Amino acid sequence: MSDFVLVAGAWLGASAWEDVVPGLRAAGHGVHPVTLSGVGEKREEPVGRQTHVTDIVDEVDRLGLRDVVLVGHSYSGIPVGQAAERLGDRLARVVFVDASVPADGESFVSAWWQGPAALEAQLAGNGGWWAPPAAPDFEGQGLSDAQTARIVSDCTPHPGASLSDRAVLSGGLGKLPATYIKCLLDGPEPSDDVAALLTGERWELVTMDTGHWPMYSRPDELAGILNGTVAH
Repeated sequence: MSDFVLVAGAWLGASAWEDVVPGLRAAGHGVHPVTLSGVGEKREEPVGRQTHVTDIVDEVDRLGLRDVVLVGHSYSGIPVGQAAERLGDRLARVVFVDASVPADGESFVSAWWQGPAALEAQLAGNGGWWAPPAAPDFEGQGLSDAQTARIVSDCTPHPGASLSDRAVLSGGLGKLPATYIKCLLDGPEPSDDVAALLTGERWELVTMDTGHWPMYSRPDELAGILNGTVAH
């Protein structure tokens, strides 16, 4: 069996995976949700250069894990992609859940779809933190009222330092065994950088007919897809 290391996107900690964990454990896998520094119950921990990458690698080291399926959602695809490269032969697969992917020397801010200045202005206006969304911001993402209430309660401000942290990659992401899960309510096609990676032999695309937070909207379906990735 594999060990799944689950890392949620901006504003969210380990609790985001609460409804996904049972489906993975029922299949016999180890499951290890991670809260990154500066969010959730770790909101007081400082965040600097490569902190989130180190958070992930240190958790794998601390637990002595091998045959690791590293799962990154949204923002966390950037540190997860870097951590996956650092795990070497301990990595079984990396899974990006509607996620950003890292590019060497680039950050989440530099690839922000509205332009870097737009996100930097948001951070500057909130003391260097990215304010979490309000309930109306989750509309159209396939979430019930109860699921929306839960995700809003789980969110905490996200440290801006992590968003501007430039990725460090020594090789190409295309060399890693990877699954990209595209959530169709958040856009029908992967971004251009992801589409380019999907042309390689080691990457596969899976789609879900739900929004950007499938661990809340479709946790059982997401668990089933994740379980399927270990058959490669």
